[in-house]
Amino acid sequence: MQSTSPQLILASQSPRRRYLLEQAGLTFDVVPSVFDEDTVQLKNPADYVTTLAQAKADEVASRYPSSWIIGADTIVTIDDAILGKPADARQAREMLERLSGQTHFVYTGYAIVCKKANVCHCTAAQTQVLFKELSAAEIDWYIDSGEPFDKAGAYAIQGLGTFLVRAINGSYTNVVGLPVCEVVEILLKLGAVHLSHKNAKEVAV
Repeated sequence: MQSTSPQLILASQSPRRRYLLEQAGLTFDVVPSVFDEDTVQLKNPADYVTTLAQAKADEVASRYPSSWIIGADTIVTIDDAILGKPADARQAREMLERLSGQTHFVYTGYAIVCKKANVCHCTAAQTQVLFKELSAAEIDWYIDSGEPFDKAGAYAIQGLGTFLVRAINGSYTNVVGLPVCEVVEILLKLGAVHLSHKNAKEVAV
């Protein structure tokens, strides 16, 4: 799969989103948005992430109006509370203790914007995640690994944090940071990318 001209841009510096799109075979540039996320104060999680995703995409699209821009934002919610990225070990511990043995939801808003084509597609994906009961020793070990930092909800399902998760209902890649199936499907429908046989990988059976 390859991006057509104009180019495809990921408006995020997240290495996880970049990895997911690369694994999907997309060719794209990375141009992080400079939109101030603190200006958005919505309480509804789906509205919050979709508003942020669109704002990030719009900011980059204002600089690259002929390009197709992908904006995204991910949050973790439990009992109507939004868990962002922990600022320190104390916050990480509080989040992990709150998630322990409980079901929570991961929301990722994603926006696909092209100013020149007058296109703005914006929506959100939701995944239900069940954590195992965590001991104090497990939480301390995980925090000491350093992985909880810079992660919504203080964990990474694709990393060491895989041992925290007992079950999920919904998109796995959404929990990582981007619902790839949905995003690629929309990109194809919009004509932002096209299938290329030269990028297809041979699979031995």
